[in-house]
Amino acid sequence: MSTEKPTPTRVEPLSNTELQIHWNTGDAFALSYEELRFECPCAMCVDEKTGKRMIRRESIPAGIRVLGAQGVGRYAIQFNWSDRHSTGMYHFDTLRALCELAGRRL
Repeated sequence: MSTEKPTPTRVEPLSNTELQIHWNTGDAFALSYEELRFECPCAMCVDEKTGKRMIRRESIPAGIRVLGAQGVGRYAIQFNWSDRHSTGMYHFDTLRALCELAGRRL
């Protein structure tokens, strides 16, 4: 039994509305761009003191897309969004939980 933590191995567009994330565990998920953007963990989107989500779903532009992504160390991915937002770091464990909660298995 492997004790290796789930780590994304490939992140790329699946369609105009979804991103696909492949994991070192062999799993793959599709996540909607809207859901991923809404779950941004940065200080502009989540109050650092209370943990309250500051971004509203209705404020996310229709047709939001990921324009690029880069790894942050060996623990997170930072996305560049079509709404010019790019400050959120999605830690791998949080991203995996989001995949399992709101994603669609491929």
